[in-house]
Amino acid sequence: MAKKEQTYGEAMQELQDIMGSIENEDLDVDILLEKVKKAATLIKFCKDKLQKTNVEIQKILDEIE
Repeated sequence: MAKKEQTYGEAMQELQDIMGSIENEDLDVDILLEKVKKAATLIKFCKDKLQKTNVEIQKILDEIE
């Protein structure tokens, strides 16, 4: 079965969860490292998604002018 692509909202929620666990827990350094790596991946995903959305919106706006 194909894996469902993560949505922007899901990625943001996961980032919030990671930030909460980093701020509120005394994490083992190995766990902290993994959480920071995952957060970096999620941030890149969100940034790319926002950029692609902006391009698509601009195309739509250009078409209706």
